[in-house]
Amino acid sequence: MAGASLALGLAQLSDKYQQQLGRPLSIAVIEAVKPDDNHPGFDARSIAIAHGSVFELTRLGIWPKLASLGSEINNIHISDRGHFGMTELNAEQFSLSAMGQVVELAKVGKVLFDELKLNKVSQQAVKLYCPAQLAELNTDAQGHTLTLDSGQQIRTKLLVAADGANSKVRQALKQDIEKIEFGQVALVANVQTDKLHDGWAYERFTGTGPLALLPMSAVDGKPRVSLVWALDSEQAQAMKTASKTEFLAALQSAFGNRAGRFTDVGERVSYPLTLSYMPRPIYHRTVFIGNAAQTLHPIAGQGFNLGLRDVVGLIDTIEASFKSVNASDSQALDCGQNTLIHHYLKLREQDRNSTINNVEFLVRGFSNQHWPLVAGRSLGLRLLSWCPPLKAPIAHKAMGWKTA
Repeated sequence: MAGASLALGLAQLSDKYQQQLGRPLSIAVIEAVKPDDNHPGFDARSIAIAHGSVFELTRLGIWPKLASLGSEINNIHISDRGHFGMTELNAEQFSLSAMGQVVELAKVGKVLFDELKLNKVSQQAVKLYCPAQLAELNTDAQGHTLTLDSGQQIRTKLLVAADGANSKVRQALKQDIEKIEFGQVALVANVQTDKLHDGWAYERFTGTGPLALLPMSAVDGKPRVSLVWALDSEQAQAMKTASKTEFLAALQSAFGNRAGRFTDVGERVSYPLTLSYMPRPIYHRTVFIGNAAQTLHPIAGQGFNLGLRDVVGLIDTIEASFKSVNASDSQALDCGQNTLIHHYLKLREQDRNSTINNVEFLVRGFSNQHWPLVAGRSLGLRLLSWCPPLKAPIAHKAMGWKTA
């Protein structure tokens, strides 16, 4: 999603400045897998898009294409299992129609892919290589030469790595990445319930880590929620291989009845939870964005939202360089120049570091059963309920606060 959003945003930027620049930008998108109509239905994976991200996607002209796919998050319920800590965040409190949206990745991927292929603005600026993978990367002072698995070569002045946590670009350029292990495994699944979610999302802190439920669209008229459940490795394996009856009973016990009765579960997938990040997500004529730059614990649902702010930051940085160029010297424009990528780094540094540190703090604080921490976080959650004005800065951070 980060790479496609960036390409579409840059195509829009190219159209806006084409007359000044004397030519459209030349954008190449390398994508390994072509989306198709074999939608996985019940087992489709979902992500939460914060209110601020919806604002930015709207500004880029992308959200109107995705809006019909979204399930609104109108309310967020936060609780600490077995303790008195509990609070709620409501869209109405902040005069919003929704605090965010939940979308299914398979559906979104197809829409973005179609936009890259069929949108007239995108067609002028974007050349899509798909299915294709990076086979070799050679770098010199003026840029990069990318050799694809087909043997085709692409020459570029700026390379943007949006190729995920196991970035091939990062490996090819031998760039460092820091990792923090949390000793947790995420169990991910879609769960059917016996009552409508009514736009409620839940974050419940348990002894093993957070348990989150996100509202999803119904399938065959049956309500669904998207589950992310942090467990230790043994528990995750046990829950992954348990019968449906055993799994649903364990989930009901851990979560309670606030979301109704859990009646069915789809495919269960697990992955280890780590925090990984590049200390400097730039290199010679290269910018790393999204999961290639940092992969977060899902405790606060900030992964894609932070990645989208990378996208917007890079687009804004490139636009600022366009504004400083006259048509007479547009040939001198170099999107990979050192000053541009360092300006991007400076622009993103505070937000990026703050988000990474906040997520680590939440994981440490809410996965710990040491009684002073338990008492402190329970009191903190209660204070939010007793004093609503305290919710504003927390909600604004969670929503990546933006207003029209």
